[in-house]
Parts: sequence; C-alpha cells; structure tokens
Amino acid sequence: MKTKNIILDLRTKKGMSQDELADKIMVTRQAVSRWENGETIPNTETLKLLSKEFDVSINTLLGEPRKLICQCCGMPIEDDAILGREKDGTLNEEYCKWCYADGIYTYNDMDQLIDVCVKNMVNENFTEEQARSYMKEMLPKLDYWKRYDELSDNGQFEEFKQQLMEEINDLHIEGLPQVKELNALVGKYVNLMYALPNGEKVKFLDDQKTYLGNQLECVFGGSRRFGIVVNMDFIMVCTYEEDGENPELLLYKKR
Repeated sequence: MKTKNIILDLRTKKGMSQDELADKIMVTRQAVSRWENGETIPNTETLKLLSKEFDVSINTLLGEPRKLICQCCGMPIEDDAILGREKDGTLNEEYCKWCYADGIYTYNDMDQLIDVCVKNMVNENFTEEQARSYMKEMLPKLDYWKRYDELSDNGQFEEFKQQLMEEINDLHIEGLPQVKELNALVGKYVNLMYALPNGEKVKFLDDQKTYLGNQLECVFGGSRRFGIVVNMDFIMVCTYEEDGENPELLLYKKR
C-alpha cells in the first residue's frame, strides 16, 4: 500500500475525522487531506507523531520500503507487534521486543543470546552446531554488537537481573531449583489463565509487555514445570504441565 492509503486506512479504523487527526498531530486539516490524496507525504517529525498516534512503525507508514531486522539478534521483523519500545511507549524500529524493552537492552552477553536463540533454531534440517556457527558469524555484523561499548549500560541491567535471581532464590520455594538465568519473555506467550477459588479465571500479565523469566524442571521430577515471570514491580512463580496446561499460581509478590 502507498502512504496515502495507509494513513487513510489507519485514520478510518480509529474512527477519526481529518480534523481530529490534524488536531492530534498539530497540523492543518488540509495537510491531512493532501497526504490522503497523495499530493504530499508527512515530514520526518510528523511521521514520528503519526507513528505514536497509530502505534505503527514509520516503516509501515511509508509502505514498508525497508526489511527490518533486529540489530541485536538478527531476527526479521515482519510485524510491528514484535518491535521493541522506548520508555514512553513509542516503537523502536531497530530491535525486536525480546532484545529491547522500555528503553533497555535486554542482552549484554553475546554467548547468552546465542544460547537462547539456538534453542529456537534447531530442527531436522538445521543442527545445533550449524545454528551456533551461523549466530557467531552473524551477530558481530549487527549494529548493537558493533556499537556495544557505546550502547551498553556498563552492566547495570545484568546487575538488576542478578538482584532479581537472588530475591527469587531467597523465597526457597519447594521443588524450585536455583534460578541462574533470566531471559526476555513477551507477555503474549506466557500470559496463562489461572483459576481463582471463586471459579473465576484471570490473567496477570500484559500481552504487549516484555518481562524476564525462565522455565525450570522440578528437582523432584514429574511432569509439571516451574514458570517464573518478573519485572521491576513483581515476582510471579507458577507451575504447569506441557504447553502451559493446567497452570497453578504459587506466588505473586510485589517488590
């Protein structure tokens, strides 16, 4: 689609008139009309405002002229829903939401990132050795790792993760092994439905947010696994069967 059609489509879906959109992004109604007629396209600053208003990337507004690739893990970004976000909620088109969340880079160790990615890359046609070799060759070419000294937070996020793991381990939950690693998790994929004593069912996470967490086997064996989800505000520990079936909330603790 062309930019004129995209803006018209987004405005219409949001139920906004040209006047209302113009007021939101501080331009005239005539400017909006010219965009939608294809006479002009918004300038860079206005594209940023439109991106924030419609919660889509500038790349999407321009008809996807660029093929976006996460500059930390190398994953193709084919949907705005998996883009990372700044602290103010605006989209960052350089990173996926697993590698960049709320203005923070979630990976400071290339080897750790490779370990996480390789688990999801191995299949009958792609061995672990091949996946690991591919990642080791590809990651150093990406912008984040080339500019690591400039972009990194000097280990502050890693210190935060260490603090979280200490807090979890200090809970001494029966059967839960020592937590030694926390990875980025997107709420949509770990937001399980829990049954309350009164029969109601609830979810505790935001599908769009990125959290830290892990899945661990019980030290006593069995089919149930521990799931851990944490952020700056809370620690949540649950158990569940394969594929997240029959989840049981063990602990939800505000920090």
